[in-house]
Amino acid sequence: MATLHIQHPITDFVTWTTAFNRFAEARRNAGVQAQRIQRPVDNEKYVVIDLDFETVDKAQRFQDFLRNTIWSSAANSPGLAGTPEALVLEVAVVG
Repeated sequence: MATLHIQHPITDFVTWTTAFNRFAEARRNAGVQAQRIQRPVDNEKYVVIDLDFETVDKAQRFQDFLRNTIWSSAANSPGLAGTPEALVLEVAVVG
């Protein structure tokens, strides 16, 4: 399993959520198996998103889609306020 971890500032949560929900089908088609949206308790204008995928390759492809199609267009990301940070993560086995 791989997780695409994304975090970024937003203009407001309602605007951001509306835009995020418009791409639910794109997430399903890309193979997102689970998603988590969190916000810092002391910053209502910031979101942290984790999208789980079966493989690293699927997570990286969706990361590219976000960079090239969503985040590069103000019309597609109206709630975005700043540059998103995105990392593809996989479980690390320790010990």
